[in-house]
Amino acid sequence: MNMNVFAISDLHLSGLADKPMDIFGSNWEGHFEKICADWKAKVKYGDLVLLCGDTSWGTTLEEGVFDLKRLCPLPGTKIFIRGNHDYWWNGITKLRALAPDESFYFLQNDCVKFGDVVICGSRGWTCPGSSDYTERDEKLYLRESVRFKLCFKQVEKVRKEGDKLIVMIHYPPMSAKLAPTGFTETFEEHGADKVVFGHIHGESYFPFRTVKNGIEYILTSCDKVGFTLQKIL
Repeated sequence: MNMNVFAISDLHLSGLADKPMDIFGSNWEGHFEKICADWKAKVKYGDLVLLCGDTSWGTTLEEGVFDLKRLCPLPGTKIFIRGNHDYWWNGITKLRALAPDESFYFLQNDCVKFGDVVICGSRGWTCPGSSDYTERDEKLYLRESVRFKLCFKQVEKVRKEGDKLIVMIHYPPMSAKLAPTGFTETFEEHGADKVVFGHIHGESYFPFRTVKNGIEYILTSCDKVGFTLQKIL
């Protein structure tokens, strides 16, 4: 199938939330316009674009959908997972009902398949071994681990031999020393080909692309990749 797959994350759009990103540095000035220009140059009809969380600063569903609509003029099928700042993502049934058009897909404990590409994803959480990991994080980390198991149950129903499996996760799936976690073990167990993630800004201990145990991990935080879409497949 002649279909390209791209990814980007952490757009932090603020159409109604009044949270301009340029307070975090001059590189953020006009960041959405930079992303749009690159997107239009790369993506054609039938391609997929994975958006790995923190799409909007909105706190209500109305605010989030307002920002989603800003993506309508951009080509390609858009697939979303929730990030830690996506407070507007409240109720998957309502969200799917309010999707701006048929090119928008929202993943929650499930997957989608286009041709020979299967995509699943969830938010993830801070991993054990990270410097900021606390007792509170343990509960959320384990909850997200369960959600990925639910995702892969759905993957098993649709994946055929030869299909590529891409996993979307908002948080880095490894700790600071790139040590294995429950997330990475689950990805390996289910034969993921690529894992795309974001969340990281500023200084980063994660390489942009790295391969561990046969899986390629790709960092897609928009400011870390120059506000450009990353080619996944």
